[in-house]
Amino acid sequence: MPRVQALFPKCQERYGIKMDERIRVYDEKMKKTYEFLETDYAALRAGRANPHVLDKLRVDYYGTPTPIQQVGNITVPEARIIQIAPWEKSLIKPIEKAIMTSDIGITPSNDGSIIRLVFPELTEERRKDLVKEVKKKGEDAKVAIRNIRRDGNDAFKKLAKTDISEDEIKQLEDSLQKQTDKYIKDVDALIDKKSKEIMTV
Repeated sequence: MPRVQALFPKCQERYGIKMDERIRVYDEKMKKTYEFLETDYAALRAGRANPHVLDKLRVDYYGTPTPIQQVGNITVPEARIIQIAPWEKSLIKPIEKAIMTSDIGITPSNDGSIIRLVFPELTEERRKDLVKEVKKKGEDAKVAIRNIRRDGNDAFKKLAKTDISEDEIKQLEDSLQKQTDKYIKDVDALIDKKSKEIMTV
């Protein structure tokens, strides 16, 4: 019977039956770290019009900070142009103000009904600086993921004071290491993808 119990978690892991709840809490933290990096990268200006650069912006809509996507229609008519058509013309000034006070670094223009953002071509030097920024953000995410693993291992070691066996603790640590390796690999792939996107003219 002990032999079957020892094998069962491995069967669970292989067939994706259910992740141990003690692992899940750390897996979810790692996942959130990865998703935060994804969002951060999406907002990074790479010389092409990317509507995600507007994701963090909030517009003063009758006294309420409102996501820009909820106050107008956003389109990309050309590779380096974003157009914003506000639901109400009175929103043009608040939207422009939100853009001007952000870190996007582009001055908006409007024709009375539509706001346009024209993205300039990036110099090679600026592209290289952005790649450095991408790598730094990625390294920070990997440090955060490894810190989550450390917190998990510390918590597992405390289980030794309970009736849980050393073998089970070791199995928890191994499972957490596998999740750590997976997310580190995913972050590396994201760094590579974003870096190539930035360096592609």
